[in-house]
Amino acid sequence: MARTFRLAVAQTVVPEDPTEPATLRESGAGIRDLMREAAAAGARLVQFPEGAVTYPGKHVMSSGPPGALAASDWSRVPWDVLREEAEAIACLAGELRLWVAFGSIHPLTAPNRPHNSLYVVSDRGSLVTRYDKRFLSDTEVSFMYSPGSSPVVFEIDGVRFGCALCVEAEFPEVFAEYERLDVDCVLLSVMVDDAARALVVQAYGRLYGYWVGYAVPAQFSATVPSGIVAPGGRWLERCAGDGRPALAVADLDLDATDPDIDVSVRLARPWRRRARAGLYDDRRVPEDPRSATRTAF
Repeated sequence: MARTFRLAVAQTVVPEDPTEPATLRESGAGIRDLMREAAAAGARLVQFPEGAVTYPGKHVMSSGPPGALAASDWSRVPWDVLREEAEAIACLAGELRLWVAFGSIHPLTAPNRPHNSLYVVSDRGSLVTRYDKRFLSDTEVSFMYSPGSSPVVFEIDGVRFGCALCVEAEFPEVFAEYERLDVDCVLLSVMVDDAARALVVQAYGRLYGYWVGYAVPAQFSATVPSGIVAPGGRWLERCAGDGRPALAVADLDLDATDPDIDVSVRLARPWRRRARAGLYDDRRVPEDPRSATRTAF
């Protein structure tokens, strides 16, 4: 029996001012519109960008004078509205029988700064886990957020997913760790206008032999739209780069016979594991002078 999983990756317009309740409600409504589209397309999981409900701008939140960076003033955020929008997303997920991964900010106990997070809601409408961004940018760690502490892996229908956020794409150890944790797909949600980061995402699909969901804001899609990378590094599906909210939908086929996916999942990934686990140890010949001497042809 074929083992396939239909993943939808969204691009939505991500607001950078979390202080306006109307903006937060509009953002939540946009997320729910695409959830309905994803369910109609037969998706089991839909992934949204980093800060899909809101990604606070550093200058918007600064407690300093206009234009200056200073500690964020989180008292200006209507946390009750953020919670209501998250709960409405979860409620709709249960109605649609759809898993949802969406970015937002997660408040901690005062005076601790919030986390920059990716919430994971099940198809029963319950919050099953939350990934907190561990590697923060210099601005984020200096003025805005508390870093997270651990990877997050969750499973749907036998398919294992890991989570990462934005600048963590610059930390290969995050993605190597998920390979060791035996995930089939990493959900990387970003808030960045950066073509190079998408190339890095393709490299991770190639190096670690898993699928990668890459969710970006719609306003940055002209540079690189949201999409899904297959093991081996090929884009399976991408949204249009027209600045509009959209979905990329593709089947993750764990038994795929496409040559690139088949080689990556069933040959390259297991071989790299054996190579790292000591495959070469008993085949080295350090006692051979022709090996030890490096100054003779």
